[in-house]
Amino acid sequence: MPPGRPRTDRSPEEPAPGERFRALHLEGDPLLLPNAWDHASAAALAAAGFRAVGTTSLGVAAAAGLPDGQGHTREETLRLARGLSRLDVLVSVDVEGGFGGSPAQVAALAAELERTGIAGINLEDGLPDGGLADVGRQQEVVRAVRDAAPSLFLNARTDTWWLPGHTGQTADRAAAYEEAGADGVFVPGLRDEEEIAALSGALRVPLNILHSPTGPPPRVLAELGVRRVSCGSLLFRAALAGALAAAEAVASGLPLPEGVPGYDEVQALAERFAAPRGRSAAG
Repeated sequence: MPPGRPRTDRSPEEPAPGERFRALHLEGDPLLLPNAWDHASAAALAAAGFRAVGTTSLGVAAAAGLPDGQGHTREETLRLARGLSRLDVLVSVDVEGGFGGSPAQVAALAAELERTGIAGINLEDGLPDGGLADVGRQQEVVRAVRDAAPSLFLNARTDTWWLPGHTGQTADRAAAYEEAGADGVFVPGLRDEEEIAALSGALRVPLNILHSPTGPPPRVLAELGVRRVSCGSLLFRAALAGALAAAEAVASGLPLPEGVPGYDEVQALAERFAAPRGRSAAG
């Protein structure tokens, strides 16, 4: 697909972005999904050859001066998604818990993203107060999204391993979301190899695990049956560390860290994926 062309302009013969994204989960190695927080980071990942990128809710929220996981970044997320639909890469958007509202309202958001050309979403069951959504209610949300945006890859995230005392619910919640129509299940925080193998073996849909420096490497995750490995907020946090290191190097009169892209390189990314004049990012 030519850079700069909205995905909504695809030919009738071309599979929908969600269908192509779904196929990536079924290929040989697990899909490694790096997560971007703005247009430049996503464009750089696309130019580097990654076939799909996700967004990080922490990165989007922090860049806007807002807290993560509180449902405050609906407009920022939509604005970013519209811009990323210009990239020649498949995009999965982190919508937290759907930014509040009824199942129908969450489904309307998903349908808007699908129309924009987004390939998938992450939809989590963690609540802003630190609890977990009712399983039955979350199933209603998954079904509503499935009906409203049938080609969108719906990755149902459960936060059982991030919230103390809830790990025993993981298998039941994963099965419930699969039964409701989720295309994949995401369990961030799960690092135990036996638990990962048991869960991947019980699921018919792809299991997604968050990369962790203290968890199994991608090669081992593949052997355990994992089909997708996400980077989460890692790249955003690494970028902050890089910015601080560069600033400290300047202040100390030391050489800059290696690999800093030049002005022209970054400008080229912006120009490559610029929206045509007089045309919105959504087409």
